[in-house]
Amino acid sequence: MIFETHAHYDDDAFDEDREELLASMIENGVGRIVNACASIDGLSDTIVLMDRYPFIYGAIGVHPDDADKITRETLDEIRRLSRHEKAVAIGEIGLDYYWHKEKEEHRIQQDMFRAQMDIAREEKLPFMVHSRDAAEDTLKIVREYVTEGMYGGIIHCFSYGKEIAREYLNMGLHLGIGGVVTFKNARKLKEVVEYAPLSQLVLETDCPYLAPEPNRGKRNSSLNLPYVAQAIAEIKGISAEEVIAVTEDNAKKLLLQNRLPFNPDIV
Repeated sequence: MIFETHAHYDDDAFDEDREELLASMIENGVGRIVNACASIDGLSDTIVLMDRYPFIYGAIGVHPDDADKITRETLDEIRRLSRHEKAVAIGEIGLDYYWHKEKEEHRIQQDMFRAQMDIAREEKLPFMVHSRDAAEDTLKIVREYVTEGMYGGIIHCFSYGKEIAREYLNMGLHLGIGGVVTFKNARKLKEVVEYAPLSQLVLETDCPYLAPEPNRGKRNSSLNLPYVAQAIAEIKGISAEEVIAVTEDNAKKLLLQNRLPFNPDIV
């Protein structure tokens, strides 16, 4: 069964058919989904989804776009919700300089990234990192934390080149691969997928965003993940079934067996 490691089913894009869509997942081969919090409001919305659907788990955190809205109370709420029995990661957290150009904005994002990484360490959970136009600073912070001891993590929607990928893979982390790998102009990501061990890849959509070919530009959902698995399979010269099986196993080990200390040597 496909393990979807990063979706946003609390998004308004699913308001009209959320229940019907989610009810169709199991019969279409999607066995587990992690709903990743993004906004502060999304914290409680993700808990609702986790409680309603047995196959939905949660990543608890606040996206860097909302870093300036995070308070001490927000961090306390993230810590409290991360103790939910179906909370499997702290995320999505990280840095996004694409829309935020000012140095002060960068400083706030970095402070809140570190604050949430602290929670991941304290609660013994993996992390899910968002990084856009912030390769160097993201790598610096992740390396700092992994060196001091963490419980694994995913670089979500990986978008950098092979050199940056090598750094994360050498730390024993996982790369989240989604619909972009199916795009004709995604040469850099295809090179990363070819280079990375399958044992360190996980499948994701980031839905409702980034739908793969042949549905590019439409609302995305976990039902599109077979296209991602097929693209990875073609790059690696293996079957899509193997991609699905191995990435499911990777996600289970990282996200569902998260109460043991992370050891990069046994990834």
